[in-house]
Amino acid sequence: MKKSILFLSLLSLSLASCEKFLEEKPYDFLSSENFYQNEGDAVAGLNGVFNALLPQTYFGRTAWQILELPADLIRVGSSTDERAQLSRFTFTSTNTEINSWWTNTYRMINRANDVIEKVPAIGMDETRKNNIVGNARFLRAMGYFDLVRCFGDVPLVLATVKGPNDDLRPKRAPLAQVYEQIIADLKFAEANCYPENKIAAAEKGRASSGAAATLLGKVYLTRATSSAAQTDDNKLALDAFNRVINSKVYQLVPVYGDVFNPDKENGPEHIFSIQFDLPPNTGNIIVRQFLPSQLQGLGTFTVEDSLVRSYAANDARRAWNISNQAGTTTLARYYFNKFRDDKRIVNDSRANYLVTRYADVLLLQSEALNALNPSDPTKYAGINAVRVRAGLAPIPTSKVTSKDAFVDLLVRERAWELVQEGHRWYDLVRLNRLKQREKAVFNRDIDNRYFLFPIPQPEMILNPNLTQNPGYN
Repeated sequence: MKKSILFLSLLSLSLASCEKFLEEKPYDFLSSENFYQNEGDAVAGLNGVFNALLPQTYFGRTAWQILELPADLIRVGSSTDERAQLSRFTFTSTNTEINSWWTNTYRMINRANDVIEKVPAIGMDETRKNNIVGNARFLRAMGYFDLVRCFGDVPLVLATVKGPNDDLRPKRAPLAQVYEQIIADLKFAEANCYPENKIAAAEKGRASSGAAATLLGKVYLTRATSSAAQTDDNKLALDAFNRVINSKVYQLVPVYGDVFNPDKENGPEHIFSIQFDLPPNTGNIIVRQFLPSQLQGLGTFTVEDSLVRSYAANDARRAWNISNQAGTTTLARYYFNKFRDDKRIVNDSRANYLVTRYADVLLLQSEALNALNPSDPTKYAGINAVRVRAGLAPIPTSKVTSKDAFVDLLVRERAWELVQEGHRWYDLVRLNRLKQREKAVFNRDIDNRYFLFPIPQPEMILNPNLTQNPGYN
C-alpha cells in the first residue's frame, strides 16, 4: 500500500555519515530495538539526527528559500519556477520546496524520537546521557517550531513508527498543544545540554544550554503573537534572552564579516549552527546560488533594490553583505556576497547555516522589552549594540518611540543584520509586517492565507485525516 512521503520518512531510520562528529553506525527500524546498547550507539544515533539536517532539500537549500523568498529582500531571476512562486506569493500546495520542507522536518523529528525513546535505557554516565537526549529534544523542538510557524496546527508525532500496524495518518494537533510540547522539550534541553564553553572541540555544532534558552525565548515571543498566546509569554521570552546575555558565554565579534568566515566558524557569536564542510562531507550550496555567473555562480538570486537603497553608506553590513557586478552601480546588478568561501568546490561550500547567533538574541531582547513596556529605555540596549558594531550611531535612549514605531525600527535593523539567514518571513509574520512590506516594496496586496503555507498536496491525498489551511485547495 502506498504511504505518504511524510510517513515513509517516519519509517526511514537508516543513518548516513555525519561530518564533524563521531562516526555513526548505520541501522534501520528492524534492528533499532537492539541497536542502542552503549554510549557509542547513543552518539551514533544522535549523529543520525544531525545528519538529517544536511540535504539540499532541507537546510542545505530549501530552508532559506522557504523563509527568505516570500518576503522583501531577495529578487528571484526566473518568473515561473517554484522559487519564483514563493517570491511572488503564487505558491500552492503542489510546490515541491514546501513539500520538501515538511517531509524533511518530519524525517528529522522521527530520528530524534528514536534517540529520545531508546537512549534513556542505556547504562552510561547520566550527565552524558541526558546531554544526548537533550540534543535530540532540542532538534525535535526546533523542527516542530518550524512546522507550527509555517503550517499552524500539525500532526504531533512523539514516538517512532514501529511497524505497518502503527497509525500513519495522524490528525493535526491544536496549535497550543504543539507549542506546549516545544516548550517542554526546550526546557529539558536547557537543563541538560552542556553550556557552550563546556562542549568539546570535536563536538562543536551540538546544541548547548544557551542554544536551548535562545530558541525557548523565540518560541515564547512568537507564541505571544499567535492564537495560542499566554499572558506571560513576553516576560518568559525576556527572561530566556536575559539568561543567555547574562551568562557572558556569547558576544558580538568586533568585525561583522568574521561571523560568516568559514575559517572562524563556531566562534563567540555563534549560538547554534548547522555544520557544513567540503567533500567528502556535505557542503552548502548557498554561495554558488547567490554568486553571478561571471564568478562561477548560478546567478539565481540578486538583491532587492529597496534593500540596497536602505543601507547607510557607512554601514559595515552593506559593504560585507552585497556587491555589484563588473563595477556597475545599477541596482538590479547587485548580488549577495555575505556567505563566501575561498575553498568552495562547485556547489559545495563550508558555510554553516546559522540558526541563531548573539546579534539575533540582542535584537529579540529589544523586541521583548518593547512588547512589555514601550516606555522602557533599556529596550534600546540590544538594537544599539548591533548598530554600533555595524558602525552606525546608537538610537538615543531619550528618544520616545511608540511600540509600533519601534517595531518598524526592528524590522529594518533585522533586515540589515540578518538577511539571507532564514529569518525574514518569520520576522514579517511575527511582527505583523508581511502585508505592509509587500505593498511598500512591490505594490502587491497579498491575501491573509500567506501567513501560513499550504499543507503539501501529497500529504493531503495520502492522509485523509489532514485538513488544508484556509484559502488553499
